Amino acid sequence: MAKLKIAGFWASSCGGCEIATLEIGEKVAVLAEVADIVFWPALVDFKYKDVEAMEDQSIDVCLFNGAIQNSEQEHIAKLLRAKAKVLVAFGSCAYEGCIPGLANTTTAQGIFDRVYGPSPSNANVGDIRPVTEYQAPEGVLTLPKLYDTVRTLGQTVDVDYFLPGCPPVGKQVWAVIEAIASNNLPAKGSVVGAGVRALCEECKRIREEKKVKAFYRPHEIMTDPEKCLLEQGLLCAGVATREGCGALCPSAGMPCTGCYGPPDGVIDQGARFLSAVTSIIDSDNPDEIARITDSIRDPIGTFYRYSLPNSLLRRKRIV
Repeated sequence: MAKLKIAGFWASSCGGCEIATLEIGEKVAVLAEVADIVFWPALVDFKYKDVEAMEDQSIDVCLFNGAIQNSEQEHIAKLLRAKAKVLVAFGSCAYEGCIPGLANTTTAQGIFDRVYGPSPSNANVGDIRPVTEYQAPEGVLTLPKLYDTVRTLGQTVDVDYFLPGCPPVGKQVWAVIEAIASNNLPAKGSVVGAGVRALCEECKRIREEKKVKAFYRPHEIMTDPEKCLLEQGLLCAGVATREGCGALCPSAGMPCTGCYGPPDGVIDQGARFLSAVTSIIDSDNPDEIARITDSIRDPIGTFYRYSLPNSLLRRKRIV
């Protein structure tokens, strides 16, 4: 059987998904037996012209990680879509927007003002800012245009499958590679490498439907190692998050932050999480409820840490 032709690309993300591919361990040797890497700039030196010269549909599968935040990333997403038979949104950034997607609380100009403008940690003499084109003695230098709105891969091009996680866990990565190699994939548009229920269903902690009088950050409370973290006042997103990671964070005493995206049937992960949190507040007094909810630090980063671009909200209104 001919070897699979595999491609990978790293758009707007931290690079953790690139490292996650190595979590398959010794199976890397097996992968090398059944597949050839034809484009993966983070691993091997390839040029965009190499991809442009390929025939359409000549790549069997492309694992694309990262959100779309600038013109270069959009161009490569469209290029790889044309060249790949199967395009996988690999990881939370490509799937939902993830941390880069929190840029949707501002604009490109707002980001530049914060990074290059006056601040306690910045001394930008002359207020020099990035430009998309600059005439240097050696010729014209260009940079990609930074967009006001971060988009998911699926909001940019047609995506065949979505592999959640920040990053996806190694066993799930290998399960997807095996499915691709054996041509045993589910219906187009499916979330692969994860379950369909909420993470709470695979969490071993005991739930008793208790109410809370306060919410805490992890360092502010000593938790019971056997009881549900949300019912102890920690903002655990397991109730609004898809199963599949094995409840790694809650089993280690840390609340789930939601990186596997929403379970089947949930349209807006942040709204689902917010609904669950408000339902366990033990008070009918408006002032006390306000005091309890005010203790939640960074609400947008808590409830929409991974999913803002893919949510019903999508972004802050641009005036």
